[in-house]
Amino acid sequence: MRVARVPFRANGKALGLNEYAGFVKLVVDEKYGEILGAHLVGPEVSDLTGELSLAKSMELAQAVHAHPTLTEVIAEAALDALGKAIHI
Repeated sequence: MRVARVPFRANGKALGLNEYAGFVKLVVDEKYGEILGAHLVGPEVSDLTGELSLAKSMELAQAVHAHPTLTEVIAEAALDALGKAIHI
């Protein structure tokens, strides 16, 4: 099991909104990369839960994410789970 945690402070949109308290944490199976669980604490996280549904049906780290958006923090956590984070 691998745990990836990315603060909203690392997200340009959250900084632009001046709402950067919080984080996204993903718990991922190391062998298969399947998301086992997630915690989202921060701005507009209720709008971000759909991104987790996307993650369950495809490879989230490979998906294109518009910039700047808050959904990028979930993508960054997915990349961190793969050991490929860019902003943290």
